[in-house]
Formats: sequence, C-alpha cells, structure tokens
Amino acid sequence: MAKILIIEDEVELVKVLRSYLEQSGYQVIEAQRGDKGLTLWQQQQPDLVILDLNLPGMDGLDVARHIRQKGDTPILMLTARVEEIDQIVGLEVGADDYVTKPFSPKVVVARVRALLRRASAGRTPEPMIRVADLEIDVNAHTVRRGDQEIDLTPTEFNLLVAMATQPGRVFSRYQLLEAVQGVAYEGYERTIDAHIKNLRAKLEKEPKHPQYIETVFGVGYRFARTIV
Repeated sequence: MAKILIIEDEVELVKVLRSYLEQSGYQVIEAQRGDKGLTLWQQQQPDLVILDLNLPGMDGLDVARHIRQKGDTPILMLTARVEEIDQIVGLEVGADDYVTKPFSPKVVVARVRALLRRASAGRTPEPMIRVADLEIDVNAHTVRRGDQEIDLTPTEFNLLVAMATQPGRVFSRYQLLEAVQGVAYEGYERTIDAHIKNLRAKLEKEPKHPQYIETVFGVGYRFARTIV
C-alpha cells in the first residue's frame, strides 16, 4: 500500500482528498504546516507528497526544495496561483506535476496514480546507457557523469531515459509529455521546458551551451548522437 503525505492547511480539502485516496487503496498521512510536513516526510518516508504552495510555517516551494535536496519522492503541487510562471517555478524547484485549484479529487487521484506508476517504471530493469562520460543505469535508477553521481527527480530521470534511448530523434514537447506520463494530459507543454532546464543544470558542464540535450528550434529537443 503506497503511503501519501498531504501537506495542506485547508482542513476540509484534506478530508476530501483523504477520503478519495483511501478509497483508492492508499495510506494517507497529513500535516497542516509546511515545517511540520517536512518533518513528517523525514520521519515517515512516504511514496508521494501532495503539497500546497501557500502554507503556514514554511512555504510550499521551500518544502519542495528541502525534499529535493535529500530525496526523489514524487511531488504533486496544489496551487491557487493561476499564473503560468508560478507553476513553472514549482517545477523548477523539483515538483513533478501540479494541479490548479479548484480541482476534482478524481483528477488528483489520477495524477497520484500516474506519478507512482512513473516512479515505479523508473525502477524496472533496463540496459545500461552510456554516452561519452554519462552513465545511466535504469535498473538502479542512477545517473553518473564520471565519478559524480547526479540526483534527478523521477520525472527528470524518465525524461532523460526517453531521449537517451533514442539519440538523434527529435521529440516535440507533446511527445515528451506522453513519454514521461503515459498520456499527455491537460496542462502546459511548456512545463517540459522547466524539466529540460533542470536536467541541463544537473548534467551539463555549461548549461547555456548544452552538449547532451539539444534544442531543435520550433520543434522540441533531442539527445545528441555524439558528444564533442
């Protein structure tokens, strides 16, 4: 039974989400403050975190940053902020997906299921992928560049694997959404740009001059066939 941590200060909303998640077979724990939620994450090691952006004690973005510094737990952000930039910032600090309030609890359950499935799929045994000094072990869910191990979120890892297994192929943003989520869903294709930016910051020696992940202007992205 997967354990879900809800960090949300709207008590009635938590009750509704808990009910739907438990009916779907998940164990649910909860916190109404950001700092308390972070402590609970450290103690309980949940399989997924549902995280509100606006929290007392500690802002949701700060909670996400702390979680990402120490682990790769999938994060689903809940936000009442409607500006695209707020959602992009959430993705850039490490969230894997987001839902904008108001939302249907069924949508949240579907997103939770998809994120857990993607995280699990990332641990399925697969061949080792080696490109120049980059080594991707899909079985161990690890990435190394030389002697350095690189920490990626589940979404970043699956996105990297999707491209690295087909070097030279140009992926549109929509195709990359499908590749990492199974089915492209309601949301901005531009969220892929945020994940690519994160990947480059972690993988590339010079993110502004990427060698691994190339931009194909007007189309999307591709993983380089050869690394200079």
